Amino acid sequence: MSGIAGLVLAAGAGSRYGQPKAPVVLDGERLVDRAVRLLREVGCDPVVVVLGAWVGDVPDAEVALNADWAEGMGSSLRVGLTALEHRTEVERVAITLVDLPGLTADAVRRVVACPDDIVIATYEGERGHPVLFTRKHWNGIREHAQGDQGARGFLRERTDITLVEVGDIARGYDLDEPIE
Repeated sequence: MSGIAGLVLAAGAGSRYGQPKAPVVLDGERLVDRAVRLLREVGCDPVVVVLGAWVGDVPDAEVALNADWAEGMGSSLRVGLTALEHRTEVERVAITLVDLPGLTADAVRRVVACPDDIVIATYEGERGHPVLFTRKHWNGIREHAQGDQGARGFLRERTDITLVEVGDIARGYDLDEPIE
């Protein structure tokens, strides 16, 4: 799947969780490695992981460090898109969060298969991740990405969004509390 990069936002401190979530092991695999694997399984190349509160080695991915991680998801989104800017072969980016244990490769595949410019996964009609953007929107996203809003401000102004239902093959909840 040439031309599609993967971007994993994994810089947060996980304040509700009690620690950064990227290195958390669930079912024998770190959450960060799982997110990278899912993007790789559908052909995303390169895969960039934005780290901040926790920094470590992430095999099979390029790491981009967000020095301003405490500012929120918006700063991580800016760092990730900037890390991909020089990759001229990349025309689209699939963005996901590190803490989505119910996300599946089939759900990511369904989103990236959609040829539209702005694609958002939905779970029983509720917007979630992954989201996909063509390169022509990256500057607008960076301009709007502030605090914990990520691309929300950019998307609020759009009428050309394609929603792709994936609730039949994945779950969209994020991991906010440790699983016992």
